[in-house]
Amino acid sequence: MRSLLTIVCLAVLTACGAAKHDPTAHADLSDAGFAPLFEADLSNATYPKGVWTVDNGVITASKDQVIMTKARYENFVLDLEFKNGPAANSGVIIYTTDPVNWIPNSIEVQIADDHAEKWAKSDPKWRCGALFGFKAADSPGVVKPAGQWNRYTLTCVGQQIDVVLNGQHVNSIDLSQWTQAKTNPDGSPVPPWLAKTPNAERPTKGHIGFQGKHGGAPIWFRNIVIKQLEVE
Repeated sequence: MRSLLTIVCLAVLTACGAAKHDPTAHADLSDAGFAPLFEADLSNATYPKGVWTVDNGVITASKDQVIMTKARYENFVLDLEFKNGPAANSGVIIYTTDPVNWIPNSIEVQIADDHAEKWAKSDPKWRCGALFGFKAADSPGVVKPAGQWNRYTLTCVGQQIDVVLNGQHVNSIDLSQWTQAKTNPDGSPVPPWLAKTPNAERPTKGHIGFQGKHGGAPIWFRNIVIKQLEVE
């Protein structure tokens, strides 16, 4: 079921003529408003040289280091594909205000190989489709087995974030409800390394990034495109 805020955001976008994008569905990539997030040579990104590489449009990392956009974004639809290595743990990083100390200064949409025992038995807030540490996916287990390509569409409008994974609307979060730094609205604890600022107070404009080879398992990304939205 769509949240009231999701419906309101969709109505605002439609009224503004920003696009007919439905935040509960994958983006229509035929829309001319979409553009590659990164240049083909990654010249508009910040990353450790020699760690992140690109080959035929597929980017991957040899170490647990992040790649970040040089530009900052607010109100956007981000569409991408990712492929997990066995037991992979990665993420799409948004609203990043500090690209160096990004972990407590961003929101991470989790990527994980939920088919691996390690993640299948982990905290649901750590599994694929979760807003890491804050909110579990409403529909768990949607990610494909390691070695297969998955698709994410993230719609980020102010404090509202919607996540679509492989055709299913798996998460919807209103950051304004996260008024405590150490505790989620459901009473569960926020991981201490994230507990710096309540989500309700986080800026909603920031760099976009991707986590590299975390935990020794590779991760690949391709077809990363973004459309910025006009929101009143």
